[in-house]
Amino acid sequence: MRTRSPALGQHFLRDFRILDKIARTLDPRPDDVVIEIGPGKGALTRALSPLIRAVAAVEKDRLLAEALNADKPANVTVVEGNALDVAFEELIAGAGAKPPVKIAGNLPYAISGPFLARVWEERRLFSRASFLIQREVAERIAAGPGTKDFAPLSIMLQIYYEVKILFRVAPGSFIPPPKVESAVVSLIRRETPLCPLADEAGFRKFLAGAFAQRRKTLLNNFAAMGLPADRASAALDSLGLAKTIRPEQVSIPSWASLFAALSPKRRFG
Repeated sequence: MRTRSPALGQHFLRDFRILDKIARTLDPRPDDVVIEIGPGKGALTRALSPLIRAVAAVEKDRLLAEALNADKPANVTVVEGNALDVAFEELIAGAGAKPPVKIAGNLPYAISGPFLARVWEERRLFSRASFLIQREVAERIAAGPGTKDFAPLSIMLQIYYEVKILFRVAPGSFIPPPKVESAVVSLIRRETPLCPLADEAGFRKFLAGAFAQRRKTLLNNFAAMGLPADRASAALDSLGLAKTIRPEQVSIPSWASLFAALSPKRRFG
């Protein structure tokens, strides 16, 4: 299993105790099917395969995919492809399974945000996820309101998943050691969303606009989105929110309520 930093290339996780620990964060069961992202040389693949029915490993690097395919456990299928556009439903069907399944692996820094957004979009396919990602990204998606890391992706994921940072992985656990810290984050899909959303695409655009200028108040961001001041003020008043509140200070349920109050007469984005 490897990670990547923007400028340092590939870093392979060498600590087998950590690999086994990551595998077990998925609560593996004998009949499970797991999609693995970025298997690299197959270290996590080999930790997972004895614990479950099948692994579908998605590797973008052709040489690594070929090497893993030539020396893999019998219950592992290697697919050469990009994690951002591979057809997950086809992988699941090819493994003889039906959704939801579990997903795990390395998320390169450059694609972590878009890929996690895809996990959100296709959440019906995944009951549980464990990802090794850059620590800063893990802190962002697990952040709560009132913290500097709280952001649209935090809100979107936490509506549908319980998101927790399980443990950090030091640079010395990799060959070669990266210059950044990594962390393992767990996403467990909620039985019931924190708050229902009638228009998910609209909500994402609404959040993007509301967080566009984090140093400004929410009212200023709403004004930049073209929302009338009286409507925006009334929406804040109805939720007991101060006129000086900033985007990162608003709770997730309040975000859903603001969207419901402000979206019917306005398209965002």
